[in-house]
Amino acid sequence: MKKVVSLVMVLVVIASFAFANGTSETAESTKKNATSSEKPLTVMIWDSNQEPGIRQIIDDFTAKTGIKAEIQVVNWDNYWTLLSAGAQGGSLPDVFWMHSNESQRYMSNDMLLDVTDKIKKSSEIDPSNYPSDIFGLYTYNKKYYAVPKDIDTIGLWYNKTLFDEAGVAYPTDDWTWNDLYLAAKKITKADGSVYGFANVNTNNQAGWYNLIYGNNGYVISDDKKTSGMDNPKTIEAMQFMEKIINENLMPSQETMSESGEDVLFESGKVAMTLQGSWLLAAFRDNSYTLANCDVAMLPKTASTGRQCSIYNGLGWAIAANTTRADDSWKLVEYFCSKEGQLKQAKLGITMSAYKGTSDAWKNSVPQFHLQSYLNMQKDMVIRPYSKNTVKWEEAIKDSMLKVWTKQITMKEGCLEAASKMNAILAEE
Repeated sequence: MKKVVSLVMVLVVIASFAFANGTSETAESTKKNATSSEKPLTVMIWDSNQEPGIRQIIDDFTAKTGIKAEIQVVNWDNYWTLLSAGAQGGSLPDVFWMHSNESQRYMSNDMLLDVTDKIKKSSEIDPSNYPSDIFGLYTYNKKYYAVPKDIDTIGLWYNKTLFDEAGVAYPTDDWTWNDLYLAAKKITKADGSVYGFANVNTNNQAGWYNLIYGNNGYVISDDKKTSGMDNPKTIEAMQFMEKIINENLMPSQETMSESGEDVLFESGKVAMTLQGSWLLAAFRDNSYTLANCDVAMLPKTASTGRQCSIYNGLGWAIAANTTRADDSWKLVEYFCSKEGQLKQAKLGITMSAYKGTSDAWKNSVPQFHLQSYLNMQKDMVIRPYSKNTVKWEEAIKDSMLKVWTKQITMKEGCLEAASKMNAILAEE
C-alpha cells in the first residue's frame, strides 16, 4: 500500500510540474525569456527541515526581482524517481538540488543546463569562492552544470542527560573510537530502553564511511575502477562496527529501519549517533535535543591518529529543457551568491559552500557546539562516487544488511560487497 501511495504521489507531482512548465511548442518559445509576470518557477528539494529557511531566501529574491518561485518537497527516494520520470517525459522542475550520487549520470545525459557561460558573465558567482572538490562534483567535460549550495561534515551527537545518568564523561576532541565503544557499553541498558550508539547499515556518509577512511581504508579507488571494500584496512575498520552490533550496544536493524537513528536520538532512546551538519535544523527545532543534546568531533582512529570526516555538498541545478532559463539562473545565482549563502548560514539551514560564511552558521544555534563540524574540516575526504554510485552503494548496503542482522561476519560482508561493486564498476 505504501508503494502504491508513493507512486500516486510521484505521478501527481509529475503532472503538476508538467502543467507548470507548459506543453505546447508555441508556449515554450514565448516563455524562453520569461518575465516576472510568469507563473512561479518550480523548485524541488528533498529535505523538509530546510524548507522554511529556503522559503525565506526565495521571498527575499522575489522582493528584489519580482520573480516568484514555489517549493515542492519530495522525500529522497521519490525525489529521484520523479526526476528520472521527468527527464524522460520532459517535465523536470525548473530548479532543483543535485547530489554527487547522481550528478555524473545527469550531466553525461544532457539533463542539466550547462551554466558555464552564465557563470563567466556573472558578477556573483566565481568558482574560486567555493571548494574545488564540491564544484568538481558538478563539472563534466570542463563544463559546469550546477553551482555549490552547501558543504557538510560529520559530527558525533550525544545525549548529555543519558551520559550524566550513567556517570560517563562527555566526548572530547581527543576521544578514540574505543572511547566511544566503552561509553556505549556503560550507557546501554540491559532492558533495551536505552542504547549507547546507533548507526544503521544505510547510513554510510554520516556513519561507517568515516571509520573506513580514518583507518586509511577506502571505498573506491582513485581511478574509480575498483572497490576498496575488500581492502584489509577497510575490513579492519568495519569490524569495529561489527563489535558494536554483536554486543547489542545499538538497536536492532529492524528498529533503526522503522524509526531512524535521528528519531531514536530525538526521543532519548539512543545516547550517541553520527550525523551530518545538514541535520542541524531538525535537532534545533526538536525541543528534546535542543535541551539535552550536543555535538562533538568524530573520534580519532588510534592506529592512524586521523580524525577524518567524509564531506559532500549539494548543487543548485537547472533543467536543460526549462522554458525559464534566464529566470531560473537568476534564482540559482541568488541562492549561491555571497548574500544568499550568508542568509542560508545565518538561518541555520546548513553550512554554506561560499568560503568565509562558516562562522555565521556556527553562531546560528549557540546551544550547540557547532565548531565541532568546522573542526572536522581539517581532515576531509570527498564522498566516494562514480557514474553508477547509486547501483554499487545499494549493493554494498545489501551486503551490510546481512552483517547488521548477524547473518554473516563483517569480513564476509565486505568481500561480498567488493565482488558486487567490482562487477558494477566494470560496466562503467
